[in-house]
Amino acid sequence: MAHDIGKDDARTGSGDFSFLIVSHEECGVWDLFKFLMFNDQQSGAKFLKSCRLGGGDVFEERVLGDIGDGEEVSSDHRWVIVVSVIVRKIIKVFGKPMEWFGYLVEFILNLLSLNGNFLGLLYRILHGNAVMPKRDSETFISAIGHLDGRVDLYKTESFSKEISETDFGMKIWQLEMGNRALMDLCIIASKLAYENAKVVRNIVDLHWKMHFVDFYNCWNDYQKERSTQVFIMCDKPKDANLILISFRGTEPFDADDWITDFDYSWYEIPKLGKVHMGFLEALGLGNRGNTATFHAHLRAKNPGHSNLNGLDARVASSKGHDSSSSFSNSDGSSPSSDPEQQSGSEEELIPVMKEMTAYYAVRSKLKDLLKEHKNAKFVVTGHSLGGALAILFPTVLVLHKEEALMQRLLGIYTYGQPRVGNRQLGRYMEAHLEHPVSKYFRVVYCNDLVPRLPYDDKTFLYKHFGICLYYNSIYVEQNVDEEPNRNYFSLRNVIPAHVNAAWELVRSVTMGYVYGPDYKESWESLMLRMVGLGIPGLSAHSPVEYVNSIRLGRMRSC
Repeated sequence: MAHDIGKDDARTGSGDFSFLIVSHEECGVWDLFKFLMFNDQQSGAKFLKSCRLGGGDVFEERVLGDIGDGEEVSSDHRWVIVVSVIVRKIIKVFGKPMEWFGYLVEFILNLLSLNGNFLGLLYRILHGNAVMPKRDSETFISAIGHLDGRVDLYKTESFSKEISETDFGMKIWQLEMGNRALMDLCIIASKLAYENAKVVRNIVDLHWKMHFVDFYNCWNDYQKERSTQVFIMCDKPKDANLILISFRGTEPFDADDWITDFDYSWYEIPKLGKVHMGFLEALGLGNRGNTATFHAHLRAKNPGHSNLNGLDARVASSKGHDSSSSFSNSDGSSPSSDPEQQSGSEEELIPVMKEMTAYYAVRSKLKDLLKEHKNAKFVVTGHSLGGALAILFPTVLVLHKEEALMQRLLGIYTYGQPRVGNRQLGRYMEAHLEHPVSKYFRVVYCNDLVPRLPYDDKTFLYKHFGICLYYNSIYVEQNVDEEPNRNYFSLRNVIPAHVNAAWELVRSVTMGYVYGPDYKESWESLMLRMVGLGIPGLSAHSPVEYVNSIRLGRMRSC
């Protein structure tokens, strides 16, 4: 999936947009070695592409343009770059085996669960009536769902009553650091986003007694596949007070998702700051193969287009079915996101482009829902990669001057979210999310590796922002600016991380006895914790820890 980035691509943009692309596909081991050991710029140029567009046709390309003209990349920065490229290369090599292994694992897990585990399956096989799992059916549960089977909401009855009250939006903020029941709804919804559309609909409509709106399987033009999933729900079908948007996170057996998490490429937007390129591509806002596409989607829009009756094409509702079927050309192929092919006009991107990508599909449906439900506010949430998309969605709304939508934003809750941009981006968004009350809450559990990616240093400048609710391994909550040990590749944290992973494995065996049957961990979760002994921080990323943190968390005593 290599893409050549040339000067012609760069010249198609305008303004002061710039980018850095760290490619894992266009270099060899020898190039990495020479760059790491000798700072060989010619070798580095094979996998580091950076340009700054400053005024019309002026084009300047250099390796690591953010460091400065003529400056060498220091050794401590080079090893971070090389590790990122190597990790992504390894993941790419095992991409297909990971996918096949994932299919096998999920098939076996569903085969066992549908037939009463191993003994039940053996009994049914002997009697010739074993139930075979069918992918994308209402009974087929993802690997994430098998890690943590909890779908009940925290204090469901009291929360449903609270939502129905007319002053719901104001009461949310009465509790310090946010409403615990709303946070629980968001983490369960974030976990539910890993499931297929039929499972999501059954849980929302039949189990929660709320209203499922739609499920979207959206196009990522760089990956050339529909790899971004998101669903929308309301608290009730009519006169709703709450609209919830939940983005799917990093799937455990999806190599492209993990490559995106370890990708350090960024795209800089004037006044807004640097934004993670892979996450923009997941939202359908560009393709690094032609960087002009980012400019076409991310230029600031005319404020006159920000009303709820905007120019967006209306997305065809699937009524509970996978909406990806409506995101294709008549011949079954997927439309290009290249603005040149779409004649460069925003209006000409309608309806083909805007109905098939996550940002435009969700924005269009959200406008319809807010117009229909006059008193409703909306919440955006996600776990892992889904958390990154959850914060970037309102970020682009702000950039596009969708003021009417932002006035109806109730909050953003992310869990195990990777960094999405630099400090300038954080400052820009804090002005919109911190006043008059805080609306962005970022939950981090202990040694979770994903919130510590991409690397935070002078080279990449990735920084978290928003209120960070940090939970340690005994679920004590702290309000901090940044989680401890902010970078995953930290040598001084290696031994403590392994010790903590061992403690979490021991603790998990006792959870059901200490806190009750709802907290008894599945054997699948225990297996993941054993893997976590070798890769500390991996098992800490499990939704199990985030559900436990929200429900068992207690504030640290001063």
